[in-house]
Amino acid sequence: MINVTKSYLPDINRFKYYIDKIYDSGWITNNGELLRNLEDKLKDYLGVDNIILVSNGTLALQVAYKMLSLKGEVITTPFSFVATTSSLVWEGLHPIYVDIEEETLNIDPDKIESSITANTSCIVPTHVFGNGCDIEKIEYIAKKNKLKVIYDAAHCFGVNYNGSSILNHGDVSIISFHATKIFHTIEGGALIVNNEEYFNKAREMINFGFNNGKVIELGINAKMSEFQAAMGLCILDDIDEIISKRKKTYEYYQKCLNRKSIKYQVINNKCSMNYCYFPIILKSEVELLKIRDKLIDNEIIPRRYFYPSLNTLPYVKNCSVMISEDISRRILCLPIYNSLERCEQDRIINIINNNIS
Repeated sequence: MINVTKSYLPDINRFKYYIDKIYDSGWITNNGELLRNLEDKLKDYLGVDNIILVSNGTLALQVAYKMLSLKGEVITTPFSFVATTSSLVWEGLHPIYVDIEEETLNIDPDKIESSITANTSCIVPTHVFGNGCDIEKIEYIAKKNKLKVIYDAAHCFGVNYNGSSILNHGDVSIISFHATKIFHTIEGGALIVNNEEYFNKAREMINFGFNNGKVIELGINAKMSEFQAAMGLCILDDIDEIISKRKKTYEYYQKCLNRKSIKYQVINNKCSMNYCYFPIILKSEVELLKIRDKLIDNEIIPRRYFYPSLNTLPYVKNCSVMISEDISRRILCLPIYNSLERCEQDRIINIINNNIS
C-alpha cells in the first residue's frame, strides 16, 4: 500500500537515547528539559525569536484566538484543512469566507476588504501547501482596518518569505507538527507570537492560566509532553535530508507527468518551498474520480486535499465561493514522502498518464 504520506520515523536508538533521559529524570511533561531544548533548536532552525510548543496545531489556533480576544466575525479562506474553520466555530467566532486565487490557491487579498464589517476582528489566511500568501497586501488591509492577522502556517516548516521565516509575519503564526507533516512530534504544534506581551500571555494560557503558581487568567492545558519533544529532537537532526529527498520526488513528478492535462499550484516567487505536498489540478471532477479509483485499484491512496470547500460544512453559514468550490472538486494530492521509491513513483505516474485525457 502506497499512502499519500508516510510518517518519518528516526533511528530507534537515537529515540531511545532521549527516552532514557526521560526515565532517568522522571520528568515527562510540564516544560521539561527536552521541550526547552527543542524550543531553542527550533528558534535557531526556523529563524524566529519566540516559539511556544503545544500539543497540536488546532489548539495553537484556539489559543491564538483567545490570546487576541477575538470576537464576532473572522475573515478566512474556504480552501484549507477543516481545523482552520472548526477552531473558529468552536471558539464562538463566525467565519466569513473570501474566495481564493485560482493559481496560488491562497485567499484572494483583492476580495478581502469588501467582506469587512463593523463586526470583523481578524483575518485568518492559510499558506496553502506551504505556499506563502500575498503578505504585504493582507497586512496593509489589516492595518488600515485595525484588524489582527493570524496565519495558519500549518504547512510552513522551514519556509522563508523574502529571505526570512514566513512565520514572523502577522500577529501570530501557527504551525502543525502532526505525524503527517515533514517535521513532526507525533502530535504537536507551535505558536510564533510577534509581540512580547502576547507571547507571555500565551505561555500562561497553555498552562491553565498559571503564573508563578497562581491562576491569573483563563487558560487551558495545551502543553507538549517530553515524549513528543524527544521525537522532534530526533527528526530535527534529519530534517535537511528529509526535505532534500522530497524535493527530488516533487521534481520527478513534474518532469514525468503529462503537463498538458494537469495544472499545478503557482508558487509565490517570494517564497521558498519545503515540498510538503504534491497537488495536481485536473480538468474535471469526473476525471479526478477516474484517476483516484485507478490508483486505489493499484493500492495507491491519494488524498482529496482540500475537499469539500469549507463554506459547505454543515455548521457554518453557507455562501458562494466559486473558485474554491471548483478547485476543491478537481484537486488531488499524490503520495510524497522521503522514502517513496522511484519504482513506486513510476507506477503512480504511469497510471495517471495512461488514464488522463
